[in-house]
Amino acid sequence: MNGVVEPLSEAWYAVYTKFKHEKSVASLLERKDLHVFLPVYRTMHRWSDRNKLVILPLFPCYVFVRTGLDRKLDVLRTAGVRWFVEIGGHACFVPEAEIEAVRKICATGDRVQPHPFLKDGNPVRIRTGALAGIEGLLVRIKNQSRVVISVQLLQKSVSVEAELANLEALSVSRGVIADYPFVAARRA
Repeated sequence: MNGVVEPLSEAWYAVYTKFKHEKSVASLLERKDLHVFLPVYRTMHRWSDRNKLVILPLFPCYVFVRTGLDRKLDVLRTAGVRWFVEIGGHACFVPEAEIEAVRKICATGDRVQPHPFLKDGNPVRIRTGALAGIEGLLVRIKNQSRVVISVQLLQKSVSVEAELANLEALSVSRGVIADYPFVAARRA
């Protein structure tokens, strides 16, 4: 789980942006030679006169940046950036495993979509395929099985379709799932 302890070197941090400024913030941060990750998804938007495929941020108003805190002011001075996500006045890093899980899901392009943050669910791991090894929570939507991956710091989640036969149940004391506060509370 995320901690307040700040790493000595570079780490991933979540930056909160102005509404609908995620893409411009990501571009500006990249121009400053920072590693930026802006997860996106494709969806069809319907207007009264047309339908259009649009690319939207998976986590609205958030961009991930890999940096050391020595460049925090440089990031904050970027147009469109509001603040670092913090706890108790300290920027909190996002665990590398959470970033890599979201990156892996986005790379597949398999009907990725935002999902409300879950407070309950069955912990599972995907066994085979491009997403093998990813752990998350199982939910069912309209006869579909989906695995939900959560970024704890942002209290945001992403869901991806998965075949039920390709999932294995996890015990609540194993892996990433043990870091979920609601699971730890249930065990106690």
